[in-house]
Amino acid sequence: MTRRARAGIVLALLTLTLPLVAAAHAHLEQSEPADGAVVASVPARFTFRFSDAVQLTVLSLVSAEQSKAQKLGPLPAAAVAQLSVPAPPLTPGSYELRYRAISADGHVMAGSVHFTVAVP
Repeated sequence: MTRRARAGIVLALLTLTLPLVAAAHAHLEQSEPADGAVVASVPARFTFRFSDAVQLTVLSLVSAEQSKAQKLGPLPAAAVAQLSVPAPPLTPGSYELRYRAISADGHVMAGSVHFTVAVP
């Protein structure tokens, strides 16, 4: 294969994959507590870091013992890539943080973070 043919193939592949990179939606990069974490003490705050700024529309906490979600806040009024909210008092057990957000491109995303507060 000639050098020119290889260059053409590489250029074609880049042209085909560039729209996929540009269309990527924001996603959760990191949370505290982390998904699946077992924490020894009750966290004072819940922190989220997204790949791009998002408008958080819902943030709630569900415990394994309760079926009703507890809304958390206050939520930022503007789109942000990182946010932190106070954690309510928690007892040992399993929890799920549920969030819903809108990215800058209008994509609605929802997700959750599971963690456990260990028995002291």
